[in-house]
Amino acid sequence: MTLFDIFFMGWQQDIKLAILPPLMCALFRLVFILYFGPKRLKEWGSIKLYHCFRYGFWWGMDFNAYAYLIPLVAVTIPGVFLKEYYAVGDTIRLSFITLYLVVLYVLFWTKMIFYYHYHDIINKNLLFGKNADKKNLADIFFNQNHGGWILLSFIPYVAICIGLGQLLLAVPPVAFVSLDSAYLQYAVNTLMFLFSIALFYWFRFGGTFRHRNKPEWDEVPAIVKEDVFLGKATVDDLIALEIVLKHPVPEFVKKDDLASKDSIKQLCPKFTGENDNPLKHFCHIAKGPRITKPRHIFYLLGESQCQAPFDKVYDKLHLMDASKNFQKEPGTVTISNFQPGGLISQTALSTLLLGMYDCDLELNENKAFWSCDINKIPTSLAGQMKKLGYHTSFWYGGSLNWGSLMHFVPAAGFDEVHGGPDFCPPGSPQTWLGVYDHIYLDNVADIIRQHDDEPQFHFIYTTSNHGPYNLPYHEYGLDIDKLMPEMPEKLRRDDVEARRFMGVCYADRCLMKFVKTMKAEYPDSLFIVTGDHAAAVLPFDKGVLPRREQMLRESMLTAFYIHHPELTADMLGENLLGEHMNILPTIMELIAPKGFEYYSIKNSLMEPIERVVTPYSWMTSDSIGSYKEKTSEQLAESAEPVHTQTGVEKYLNERESLMDITGWLVRHPEIIQ
Repeated sequence: MTLFDIFFMGWQQDIKLAILPPLMCALFRLVFILYFGPKRLKEWGSIKLYHCFRYGFWWGMDFNAYAYLIPLVAVTIPGVFLKEYYAVGDTIRLSFITLYLVVLYVLFWTKMIFYYHYHDIINKNLLFGKNADKKNLADIFFNQNHGGWILLSFIPYVAICIGLGQLLLAVPPVAFVSLDSAYLQYAVNTLMFLFSIALFYWFRFGGTFRHRNKPEWDEVPAIVKEDVFLGKATVDDLIALEIVLKHPVPEFVKKDDLASKDSIKQLCPKFTGENDNPLKHFCHIAKGPRITKPRHIFYLLGESQCQAPFDKVYDKLHLMDASKNFQKEPGTVTISNFQPGGLISQTALSTLLLGMYDCDLELNENKAFWSCDINKIPTSLAGQMKKLGYHTSFWYGGSLNWGSLMHFVPAAGFDEVHGGPDFCPPGSPQTWLGVYDHIYLDNVADIIRQHDDEPQFHFIYTTSNHGPYNLPYHEYGLDIDKLMPEMPEKLRRDDVEARRFMGVCYADRCLMKFVKTMKAEYPDSLFIVTGDHAAAVLPFDKGVLPRREQMLRESMLTAFYIHHPELTADMLGENLLGEHMNILPTIMELIAPKGFEYYSIKNSLMEPIERVVTPYSWMTSDSIGSYKEKTSEQLAESAEPVHTQTGVEKYLNERESLMDITGWLVRHPEIIQ
């Protein structure tokens, strides 16, 4: 064989194996759609599915094209000149392609698990895992997501990949054209070589030779993109990971000061920029107390306590009966359309404690906020409660190592910071996240009783409503059959879902038992109950409802109810909307003396709330929208499927201003030091 014959033979082997990555990506896309899709394949329609797989293929070739190029450059070309290397070329090719396919498989399972917990493909929340409790992640992986079986599946997967690769390599190659003219032969050889290189660019650029025409999110066919789920399914996992890694620092943080200043001035016109602190421009004057100032304030943050289980369409699940009974008591006011300050625990907590949106920056992990001057964050929750004469305590069911709370919470102004393992009896049963709620809350109550010499503000954060939901629920009187006599049989047979439901109910009962106990002992107390964020606690493929898709309100809204014996609904203006940032000013307007100065980016619930705008979403009395998805849906409950509008973005200037306030302080930490 001539040297070029050797090249041509190797090139064919490269082409054969390059078929496998896009084939596997298409298979993974199909599995994802079949498993999580809210519709059956025939319901999607052949045209939508065709464009989903077509565009997904070309977009995925941005990476998969390298499965062709790398063996070409690293194996085929050197093999032309090194006979011994050429002899083992197929082994090297197969090893490389198998390794690449394993990477795709790892990312596929990452997406599957990610979607199970977040109802989204791989996104920037993945980056927050670096600060997560690794034992908790392992606990969830093995006990909730069948991690052992997933790991075992790698054995047959690798065997299948090797087997398919060997079958393709065994397909007989064809010989290259042979010409009598040496000049013509060299010309054809040269064209063939150039074609082999051009082929890479043609695949990588999405079937074109123009880099600017490469597939990207904005160019996903409208027929696919208008369907939120199918739009997500179009994105290969490596592409999704690339998007995350390419944008680790949000654009609003990198924004120049002049543009940020103009944006911030829309909310606080007197902001001057330079060394000015935007938070100081949100001063409010209290109008005078509406209720008797309580000696105890309990701010209860329930892990994953979302609004969806409270909705009437899920009444037969009986998940939140304890809280529902409390909501019926005189003095309790509930708002059923309530937005959290963050979509995961750490960002929601940072927002609540600092009184400024975390904007997915995990400010609790930012060392500038560990050594800040709390007086320079005038919107802080604890700092302002202390000005009202309250001794402030922070209680968390888990270790204070989580989220660097041991550094962040004292800096946020709390007088005391307690972690469950530190004050609960040694050996208390706990998940990797924290001590079981009933033990943790009983011990919190005991310690509160022992220190009652001054007005107390208690911020109490629970942990047990969290995967993998492997507490011994039966020991605590929870039986899924008694809890949900109307539960569909398809759901009853699902042990993972049954444990999840019992976990949600267990956490609710524990929290309300604590409220009942403290209410009996301190009847003048003010109770605020909300969740840190919404969570995927409800199944949509087990016959609970006619629809199989989660509504936006179910994926975003957390619960909120507030209680005091003198509180009435009219005091809150009978508002239908609210958010985490409305809670602190509401406390101030309920109990602060007339003329008291307090700081809050948002108004209290005592004033009419016509709309809610956060960095994540917007909400009006009839609709809710997601900025990430650029979608909008009705806000009302519905058992039936609802219409999703795509390409909808409202109140962008207000959202930008809110985010730029945070970006300004992150870029200028000297302002808060």
